[in-house]
Amino acid sequence: MTPSLLMAVLASGFIYGITPGPGVLAVFGIGAARGRRAGAGFLCGHLLGDVVWCSTALIAIVGAREIGSTAFDVLGVLSGLYLFWLGWRAVRAKRGSGEVPQGAARQPFWHGILFGLTNPKAYPVAVATFTALLSSRAELLNWSMLPWLILLSFVGGLIAYAILIGIVGARQVRILYQRHELLITRLCGVMFIGFAINALAHALPGLVTDRT
Repeated sequence: MTPSLLMAVLASGFIYGITPGPGVLAVFGIGAARGRRAGAGFLCGHLLGDVVWCSTALIAIVGAREIGSTAFDVLGVLSGLYLFWLGWRAVRAKRGSGEVPQGAARQPFWHGILFGLTNPKAYPVAVATFTALLSSRAELLNWSMLPWLILLSFVGGLIAYAILIGIVGARQVRILYQRHELLITRLCGVMFIGFAINALAHALPGLVTDRT
C-alpha cells in the first residue's frame, strides 16, 4: 500500500466521521443538553454503525474495481452525482430546529448504536465519499488490501470522533457551532461539491474512452 493510498483511506474515514450530518448534529445537540460524557457515549455507540457502513462501502468499491474499470467508473459517476446533490442541498440549507434526538437523554450509548445502524444515508454517503477520494488510486485496490482499508478507515473515523468528543463539551465551541451552524453546513456542502467534481473528473474520461 502506497503512502498516498494510505493517506487517502485515512482521510476518507476522517472526513466521513467529522463532516456535519445526522450523527454529528445529534452529538452536538446531546453535548449541548448533557455535556461531553453523554456526547462521547453517543459517539462510541455510533462508531459501530460507521464500521459496518464503511466496511460495506469498501467491499462494494473494491468489488467494482475487481469486476472492471467500467463498473468502478459507473460507481464513481453515481457517487459524484450523489455527493453533488448532497452538497447542493447543504449549500441551500435553512436553519434547523436544533432539537436533541429522542431517546438520547437516558441512554446515549445505545441510542448511538441504533442511530448509526439505521441511518438511511450512511451507506450511500460512505460509498460516495470513499469513491471520490480513492478514484485517482483505483488501480491499486484489490481484495488482499480490504482488511487494511477497513482498519485505516476505522482509525480515520476514530481520530474524527476524538476531536468531536474533545470539543463537544466546550461551552465556547458549543455556542460558536450553534451560532454558525448554517454557515458550517453550507461550507461542508461546498466541500461535498468539490469531492463530487473530483469523482466525476476521474470517472467520466474512463467511460468516454470505453465507449469510443
